[in-house]
Amino acid sequence: MAEKTQKLVNCSWLLERIDDPNITVLEVSSDPEAKAYQNGHIPGAVFCFWKDLLWHESDREFATSSELGNRLGQLGISTDSTIVLCGDPVQYGTYALWVMTMAGIRDVRILDGSRVRWIKDSNPLTSEVPTLKAVKNKIPKPNFDSRIGRDGVLNKLNSTNNILLDVRSPEEYRGERVSPPGGFDHGAERKGRIPGAVHLFFRDLLNEDDTFISEKDLEKKFAKVGITVDSGKEIVSYCRLSHRATLSWFAINEILGIDNVQIYDGSWTEWGSIVGFPVEQG
Repeated sequence: MAEKTQKLVNCSWLLERIDDPNITVLEVSSDPEAKAYQNGHIPGAVFCFWKDLLWHESDREFATSSELGNRLGQLGISTDSTIVLCGDPVQYGTYALWVMTMAGIRDVRILDGSRVRWIKDSNPLTSEVPTLKAVKNKIPKPNFDSRIGRDGVLNKLNSTNNILLDVRSPEEYRGERVSPPGGFDHGAERKGRIPGAVHLFFRDLLNEDDTFISEKDLEKKFAKVGITVDSGKEIVSYCRLSHRATLSWFAINEILGIDNVQIYDGSWTEWGSIVGFPVEQG
């Protein structure tokens, strides 16, 4: 069993420390134009488009630890400080925490509920963009234990000691779509799911205000798909691009303290496009 951490902080915790120079709020967004950030953000929050910070410039691969440290440094963020991530939407915060954790950055937190809960609580917003001086960062040795590739997943398909967790929408899981409902359907050559995967929609782990449901309710949700503290199973979570999968990883590992959970970061965009890889539908 993993030790439960204090990586989830609420809005009251942050509000009390909003002027602490050792705490930096980083808004990680899916919008490269930063529209929501420009309309109003947490005072002192720094903006980044998720790909610009976390991915390699040209390949579908993560930035190296040194490159990630350099990019944070250019934003004026020290890896020796406490970094509080505000995802927009919420799963981009857990995705950034996962990538930073693999890179060896240790003191990274998630703002529970992100901007949705912050605004609901009538907390202050500003359109002022902070001016921070660039800093030079040193990054500890990376650790990729929480990441698994396609061949690793393929090798686990016939094992009874694994739980493959699909956290996409029901429509994606059933093979009706390759991307979430409501938008252009794209992202993979085929529809369906990885054989044997159990389903738990990622939104079922959240309240309407984007905060996590209670620890007790999380335990109940995961127990229904066989994930418990004492199950001893190896867990692999996936979605379409792995953003939503990181939210389940955070809940399982950081909130419930369950070990042996990995993220298949290629997720359905990769698996669903590989000729010869098995697929289930229905």
